[in-house]
Amino acid sequence: MIAIYPGSFDPPTNGHLDLIQRGAKIFDELVVAILRNPEKTALFTVDERLEMLRECTGQWKNVHAEAFDGLLVDFARNRGAQAVLRGIRAVSDYEYELQMAWMNRKLDSTLETVFMMPAADYSYLSSRLVREIASLGGALAGFIPPSVESKLRARLGVKFHSHR
Repeated sequence: MIAIYPGSFDPPTNGHLDLIQRGAKIFDELVVAILRNPEKTALFTVDERLEMLRECTGQWKNVHAEAFDGLLVDFARNRGAQAVLRGIRAVSDYEYELQMAWMNRKLDSTLETVFMMPAADYSYLSSRLVREIASLGGALAGFIPPSVESKLRARLGVKFHSHR
């Protein structure tokens, strides 16, 4: 069974990696997919995010990172996927994700959406919050992998404070 885990991953967080690790145990193949969305302004390019994801997921042989254009259901069909993996942190996520799942089901009734809750340590974590903390010089230990932190630090040109 092949699943797609779509997202912006700008940047990839430990919460993303938690879902990837757990998804890799459930599915035969997990495709971590970045939508090329010209309407969204990202901190990192699609290629930079793919590189970070590939660095962070190399230990899972059944995980691959790719970028795609267009509808998720079309990408899933082209990859032979039967499921979409989505993380839900809070009720607000659930309402949005449920709407997306229903729309995807309407577009392709064979594609199942699997919702997974993050580990409690990551239930509050988002790429947006990581970018905000980083831009203000906050410590990011435990939020993102060290390799991602160094790229984020370089991109923002901000020194991070140690708050341990």
